[in-house]
Parts: sequence; C-alpha cells; structure tokens
Amino acid sequence: MNYVGHLVGNFDVATLVTAIFFVTFVFWLIVYLRMEDRREGYPLEHDLSGELEAMGPHAMCDPKTFHLARNRTYTVPNDERDTRPVKAAPSRRWAGSPLIPTGDPIIDGVGPAAWTERADIPDPMWDGSPRIIPISSDSTYWLAPNDPDPRGMKVVAADGVVVGEVTDVWIDRPECMIRYYQVGSVLVPFTRGVLDAKKRTVYVSAVDSAHFNAAPKIGGSTITLRQEDRILGYFSGGGLYTKTVW
Repeated sequence: MNYVGHLVGNFDVATLVTAIFFVTFVFWLIVYLRMEDRREGYPLEHDLSGELEAMGPHAMCDPKTFHLARNRTYTVPNDERDTRPVKAAPSRRWAGSPLIPTGDPIIDGVGPAAWTERADIPDPMWDGSPRIIPISSDSTYWLAPNDPDPRGMKVVAADGVVVGEVTDVWIDRPECMIRYYQVGSVLVPFTRGVLDAKKRTVYVSAVDSAHFNAAPKIGGSTITLRQEDRILGYFSGGGLYTKTVW
C-alpha cells in the first residue's frame, strides 16, 4: 500500500525534510561554532618547536569588534601573541609533557604562579570609579567594630620572619569585603593571610621573607586587573612551592 507522502519504500517526505535540516542547519551550525571558538588562542603553537599548527578544515572567523565599557573596543581574532618567555623546559621530548621550571617558579610565573596579561586598568564600578580601593581613601566604608582591625598588626612570612605590618586594607566596594592586606607597597590576598587577633599577627604561609620582598609592588591608591592577576598568581604559586616552618 502506497501512503501519501511516501517517496521510495519507507523514505517519505518527513524523512527527507529531516535529512535536509540536519545537513543544512546542524552541519553549518557546528562549522560556525567551531569557527567562533577560535577567536582567541588560535592558531595553536607546537609545544616543542613553537611553530604555528595548521588550522585544519575550520579556518579562522572574520574579525569581530566588541564594544566594552568606557568607550573601549576589542577586536578578535587579531595577530596578538603572548611573547613572554616560558622559563620552563619540557620534561620529555613529546608535546604535552610536564614542564620543569628552569629558575624560580614563583618569580617566573610557572605553573600555579602563572598569570594572564589582562587589561592594565582598574576593575570599574558602574560609574567608572575603581571597584577595589584602600579603605583609608573612602570614609563611607569602615571595618565592623566587633571584628579585629588588622591595621598595625605584624606580618610573619612562611619562614617565621617578620616582614612588616599591615598599613591598610583594600576592600571590594560592591561586595563589602576585604580583598587585600597592604604591607608597605605589597598587597597580600586576604585569603592568603591568617589573622591571630590575640597575637596581633597576620601569618602568610604562601611565601617566605625573600619572596615577600620580591613580590609585585603597587603604587598609588588603585590596582589594575593585570596587577591583580599577577599578585594572585604570585601568592598562589607560593602556596605550592613554599615550605612553612611554623
């Protein structure tokens, strides 16, 4: 019996339309998505030679310009490449092998100490003002009177050496929380310090005194996104590589 819509055997119009849909829509959707996800980070570099790898059947997409806050724009893909030297060597002569630091991994930014070259501008509020500021620069913020005030407390590094005292705290204004302890011109991530109110001491187990003195410095009353990433990477890497004596 030949039903309405049947073409050949059990292959009917509905089957034909479904096949056309998958071929024309799903296939090109996959191609489109694979091109779009190559806006940044491509073409890939070979781990050993550093040469650019072939793109394969999916080429780079056309440049697209994104309009950001404060009249900034960013166009991708572009020809920008991270030219910072990787101060580590592969442990084996095959791509993807673990890297072994060739110097001081904390200072060189290897492994967990690595950081991204983010925009060199402060993280802005809705009105364009910096989101993270020292609490001393804005009288509309204060520390809760029932909580210990870390300002004036001594700071002890992982090797037990006193490296200074907390001169200020930097706060995240929208979140109403402390982000950094300021020790001279060094900002210590709040999560990397353990505060002992009775001893009026902040213990920093992430770095020893030598690395503390070599930590990234800030100037003025603002911190940029790039500086934040560098500082967080530095102390995070120290959390893995540094040995604590206390």
